[in-house]
Amino acid sequence: MGGGLRKSSKKSGTFLSELAPFAARLFKERMYEQFAALCYRIRADGGMFEVLLVTSRDSRRWVIPKGWPMAGKKPHEVAAIEAFEEAGVRGKTKKKPFGYFTYLKVFDNGQRAPCCVQVHLLEVKESCDDFREKGQRLSEWVSCAEAARRVREPELKSIFLSMQPPLLP
Repeated sequence: MGGGLRKSSKKSGTFLSELAPFAARLFKERMYEQFAALCYRIRADGGMFEVLLVTSRDSRRWVIPKGWPMAGKKPHEVAAIEAFEEAGVRGKTKKKPFGYFTYLKVFDNGQRAPCCVQVHLLEVKESCDDFREKGQRLSEWVSCAEAARRVREPELKSIFLSMQPPLLP
Protein backbone atom coordinates (compact mmCIF):
# COMPACT_ATOMS: atom_id res chain seq x y z
CA MET A 1 0.00 0.00 0.00
CA GLY A 2 2.86 2.42 0.59
CA GLY A 3 2.82 5.91 2.06
CA GLY A 4 -0.06 8.32 2.06
CA LEU A 5 -0.32 12.01 1.36
CA ARG A 6 1.52 14.46 3.55
CA LYS A 7 -0.35 16.67 5.97
CA SER A 8 -1.68 19.80 4.37
CA SER A 9 -4.54 22.22 4.43
CA LYS A 10 -8.07 20.84 4.23
CA LYS A 11 -9.01 23.51 1.69
CA SER A 12 -9.97 22.19 -1.73
CA GLY A 13 -8.02 24.96 -3.44
CA THR A 14 -4.82 23.73 -1.89
CA PHE A 15 -5.51 20.17 -3.02
CA LEU A 16 -6.31 21.28 -6.56
CA SER A 17 -3.20 23.47 -6.75
CA GLU A 18 -1.11 20.45 -5.71
CA LEU A 19 -2.77 18.32 -8.40
CA ALA A 20 -2.45 20.97 -11.16
CA PRO A 21 1.20 20.24 -12.09
CA PHE A 22 0.15 16.66 -12.84
CA ALA A 23 -2.72 17.64 -15.17
CA ALA A 24 -0.86 16.61 -18.33
CA ARG A 25 -0.24 13.16 -16.85
CA LEU A 26 -3.97 12.80 -16.19
CA PHE A 27 -4.59 12.91 -19.94
CA LYS A 28 -1.41 11.50 -21.48
CA GLU A 29 -0.12 8.81 -19.15
CA ARG A 30 -1.59 5.76 -17.45
CA MET A 31 -3.00 6.75 -14.10
CA TYR A 32 -2.60 4.57 -11.08
CA GLU A 33 -5.85 2.86 -10.13
CA GLN A 34 -7.20 1.83 -6.75
CA PHE A 35 -10.48 0.41 -5.47
CA ALA A 36 -12.30 1.68 -2.39
CA ALA A 37 -15.18 0.72 -0.14
CA LEU A 38 -17.63 3.39 0.93
CA CYS A 39 -18.94 1.62 4.02
CA TYR A 40 -22.37 2.61 5.28
CA ARG A 41 -25.02 1.52 7.77
CA ILE A 42 -28.41 2.54 9.05
CA ARG A 43 -28.30 2.50 12.83
CA ALA A 44 -30.93 0.32 14.45
CA ASP A 45 -31.32 2.69 17.42
CA GLY A 46 -32.77 5.55 15.45
CA GLY A 47 -32.43 4.90 11.78
CA MET A 48 -29.58 7.39 11.31
CA PHE A 49 -27.64 6.85 8.07
CA GLU A 50 -23.87 6.84 8.66
CA VAL A 51 -20.67 6.26 6.71
CA LEU A 52 -17.34 4.95 7.97
CA LEU A 53 -14.14 6.96 7.76
CA VAL A 54 -10.68 5.69 8.63
CA THR A 55 -7.41 7.57 9.00
CA SER A 56 -4.51 6.97 6.68
CA ARG A 57 -1.54 5.35 8.38
CA ASP A 58 1.02 8.02 7.52
CA SER A 59 -0.68 11.42 7.46
CA ARG A 60 -3.65 10.50 9.68
CA ARG A 61 -6.04 12.30 7.32
CA TRP A 62 -9.59 10.97 6.98
CA VAL A 63 -10.14 8.61 4.02
CA ILE A 64 -12.17 5.56 3.04
CA PRO A 65 -10.65 2.05 2.87
CA LYS A 66 -8.89 1.57 -0.46
CA GLY A 67 -6.17 -0.49 -2.06
CA TRP A 68 -4.35 -1.57 -5.17
CA PRO A 69 -5.67 -4.10 -7.71
CA MET A 70 -5.17 -7.73 -6.70
CA ALA A 71 -4.53 -10.58 -9.13
CA GLY A 72 -7.65 -12.68 -9.64
CA LYS A 73 -9.92 -10.25 -7.73
CA LYS A 74 -12.63 -8.03 -9.17
CA PRO A 75 -12.71 -4.36 -8.11
CA HIS A 76 -15.63 -4.80 -5.69
CA GLU A 77 -13.85 -7.78 -4.11
CA VAL A 78 -10.72 -5.70 -3.56
CA ALA A 79 -12.87 -2.98 -1.95
CA ALA A 80 -14.38 -5.54 0.44
CA ILE A 81 -10.96 -6.94 1.35
CA GLU A 82 -9.63 -3.45 2.07
CA ALA A 83 -12.66 -2.61 4.22
CA PHE A 84 -11.95 -5.63 6.38
CA GLU A 85 -8.15 -5.13 6.54
CA GLU A 86 -8.35 -1.39 7.31
CA ALA A 87 -11.53 -1.13 9.39
CA GLY A 88 -12.59 -4.65 10.38
CA VAL A 89 -15.98 -4.45 8.67
CA ARG A 90 -17.76 -6.93 6.41
CA GLY A 91 -20.94 -6.75 4.43
CA LYS A 92 -22.54 -6.74 1.02
CA THR A 93 -20.50 -4.91 -1.61
CA LYS A 94 -22.07 -3.56 -4.79
CA LYS A 95 -20.41 -4.74 -7.99
CA LYS A 96 -21.22 -1.57 -9.90
CA PRO A 97 -19.05 1.46 -9.03
CA PHE A 98 -20.87 4.20 -7.11
CA GLY A 99 -18.37 6.87 -8.15
CA TYR A 100 -14.76 7.84 -8.70
CA PHE A 101 -12.34 10.31 -7.20
CA THR A 102 -8.74 11.31 -7.84
CA TYR A 103 -5.99 12.12 -5.43
CA LEU A 104 -2.26 12.64 -5.47
CA LYS A 105 -0.51 9.53 -4.16
CA VAL A 106 2.80 10.15 -2.42
CA PHE A 107 4.99 7.05 -2.43
CA ASP A 108 7.56 6.14 0.22
CA ASN A 109 10.35 7.46 -2.02
CA GLY A 110 8.64 10.89 -2.20
CA GLN A 111 7.47 10.46 -5.80
CA ARG A 112 3.95 11.77 -6.43
CA ALA A 113 1.48 10.51 -8.99
CA PRO A 114 -2.23 10.99 -9.71
CA CYS A 115 -4.40 8.06 -8.71
CA CYS A 116 -8.00 7.34 -9.73
CA VAL A 117 -10.10 5.51 -7.14
CA GLN A 118 -13.16 3.47 -8.11
CA VAL A 119 -15.63 3.54 -5.19
CA HIS A 120 -17.96 0.65 -4.33
CA LEU A 121 -20.74 0.81 -1.76
CA LEU A 122 -20.49 -1.69 1.07
CA GLU A 123 -23.45 -2.12 3.40
CA VAL A 124 -21.86 -3.13 6.69
CA LYS A 125 -23.41 -6.18 8.35
CA GLU A 126 -20.61 -7.14 10.73
CA SER A 127 -17.85 -5.42 12.68
CA CYS A 128 -14.86 -7.42 13.95
CA ASP A 129 -12.48 -6.73 16.81
CA ASP A 130 -9.49 -8.44 15.20
CA PHE A 131 -8.27 -7.26 11.79
CA ARG A 132 -4.96 -6.70 10.01
CA GLU A 133 -4.49 -2.94 10.54
CA LYS A 134 -6.06 -2.65 13.99
CA GLY A 135 -4.16 -0.07 16.02
CA GLN A 136 -2.67 1.53 12.89
CA ARG A 137 -5.74 3.62 12.04
CA LEU A 138 -8.64 5.35 13.73
CA SER A 139 -12.16 4.77 12.45
CA GLU A 140 -15.37 6.64 13.07
CA TRP A 141 -19.00 6.45 11.94
CA VAL A 142 -20.24 9.89 10.87
CA SER A 143 -23.00 11.54 8.86
CA CYS A 144 -22.43 12.12 5.15
CA ALA A 145 -22.18 15.86 5.77
CA GLU A 146 -19.51 15.32 8.43
CA ALA A 147 -17.63 12.90 6.16
CA ALA A 148 -17.64 15.50 3.38
CA ARG A 149 -16.27 18.07 5.81
CA ARG A 150 -13.42 15.79 6.94
CA VAL A 151 -12.09 14.39 3.66
CA ARG A 152 -9.71 16.39 1.51
CA GLU A 153 -10.56 15.30 -2.03
CA PRO A 154 -13.28 17.44 -3.71
CA GLU A 155 -14.74 14.54 -5.70
CA LEU A 156 -14.99 12.36 -2.59
CA LYS A 157 -16.71 15.24 -0.79
CA SER A 158 -19.26 15.30 -3.64
CA ILE A 159 -19.82 11.56 -3.40
CA PHE A 160 -20.66 11.89 0.30
CA LEU A 161 -22.94 14.87 -0.30
CA SER A 162 -24.81 12.99 -3.04
CA MET A 163 -25.57 10.05 -0.75
CA GLN A 164 -29.07 9.76 0.56
CA PRO A 165 -30.53 6.42 1.67
CA PRO A 166 -33.35 6.44 -0.96
CA LEU A 167 -30.79 7.15 -3.70
CA LEU A 168 -28.55 4.20 -2.90
CA PRO A 169 -28.70 1.51 -5.59
